[in-house]
Amino acid sequence: MTLKERRLAAGLTQSEVAKSLNVDQGAVSNWERGINPPTRKYRAPLAQLYGCTVDELLKEDA
Repeated sequence: MTLKERRLAAGLTQSEVAKSLNVDQGAVSNWERGINPPTRKYRAPLAQLYGCTVDELLKEDA
């Protein structure tokens, strides 16, 4: 799953994710578009939001 697919499966908007992680919505958008991956600081909280492990979060299934 892509980051966007994981976010949608969790029923969250980019704005909700951004607010939860205290980043701007543009950062979430950049993560999803592959411009910048989430930094180590945000991986565990993001995985928790999306209901997956960090390993699953970083692995995109083709």
